[in-house]
Amino acid sequence: MRRVAAEIVLPRFRNLAADEVEEKAADDMVTIADRLSEEALTAGLVAIDASARVVGEEAVAADATLLDGIDQGRVWIVDPIDGTNNYASGKTPFGIMIALAEEGEVLAGWILDPVADRLCHTVAGGGAFIDDVAVTARPRTDERPVLGVPTYFLDGMEQADLAARAGDDWTLHPMPRCAAEQYPRLVLGVDDAAIFQRSLPWDHAAGALFLTEAGGVVRQLNGSPYRIGDPRDVMIAAASEAMWERAVGLVREDA
Repeated sequence: MRRVAAEIVLPRFRNLAADEVEEKAADDMVTIADRLSEEALTAGLVAIDASARVVGEEAVAADATLLDGIDQGRVWIVDPIDGTNNYASGKTPFGIMIALAEEGEVLAGWILDPVADRLCHTVAGGGAFIDDVAVTARPRTDERPVLGVPTYFLDGMEQADLAARAGDDWTLHPMPRCAAEQYPRLVLGVDDAAIFQRSLPWDHAAGALFLTEAGGVVRQLNGSPYRIGDPRDVMIAAASEAMWERAVGLVREDA
């Protein structure tokens, strides 16, 4: 991951030609760096464990059937640049994410911030680490909790409604459009909970394991745990069980 960051991702940051950025879907950018990063990561992961197939975001964009059976067998899940819209605009944060799953269970995950050179990593049952330091999620206990809100997915009326329901009980914090940054924020005490509007596996497999191994919670609105093969979208991630219950009570309209 660090080699790909150093050789492919960082040299092109704030240095992309106009024809090296395109919109692959409405308000969803892709760059040459995404594609080259995924190619290099795929080659490296196959060399590490050829028994696992690779499911990368850009490969799925070209062939959606690659997502079929992602919860079966052994699978590397790759986000070559998470936060591409930020990256393409010359802004941080963005990151590289990899997870290893088997039969739908995420076994390990890695989240690299190339600019800060911060590596969040975890193995199921083995705890969560930032670089070589074990970390535990730190929800706030002495002040109003902070909820990360995906303002880029909510229209003005939806944002106003959420703010009205939050009242003085929550501070609403716009999310950075980068799961590779949002999950560490939940562990480090920047945010106490976050709303995720989409549950695409490359966005969440590594981060969800990292947060849960740190003592946090990632669940669908109905309370079921996040799984990479689950097609439902909206999820709440939180730094603790109590904070998840509090957040879902705010977000779920029928609560």
